[in-house]
Amino acid sequence: QVQLMESGGGSVQSGGSLTLSCLASGPIFTITAMNWYRQAPEKQRELVATITKNGDTNYAEFVKGRFTISRDYAKVSLQMNSLTPEDTARYYCSANIKTYAWVRAEDFWGYGTLVTVSS
Repeated sequence: QVQLMESGGGSVQSGGSLTLSCLASGPIFTITAMNWYRQAPEKQRELVATITKNGDTNYAEFVKGRFTISRDYAKVSLQMNSLTPEDTARYYCSANIKTYAWVRAEDFWGYGTLVTVSS
């Protein structure tokens, strides 16, 4: 079974930086895209950034210019700079993975890592 494991969360002061990482393991034939989502308390989960297998990236407006997503095959990272208290959330990694050549790709999720930004 595919597993996604996030790391790198923690507490930081406003204006600080953190780097999140996520490693996919298990049977992987190909990874179409890898994403970072976040969910703040009492809010809906929202897409933060996406990177495709071709390296194309897409960012939510609220992180453009501050966050950078990168990928090295089955590992995706999110460099977060100029953090504000509004970035406080649980950050989730997801990936669209084809586990074997003969199966359809599906989405897998990690359990998330908590980021807390204090003012």
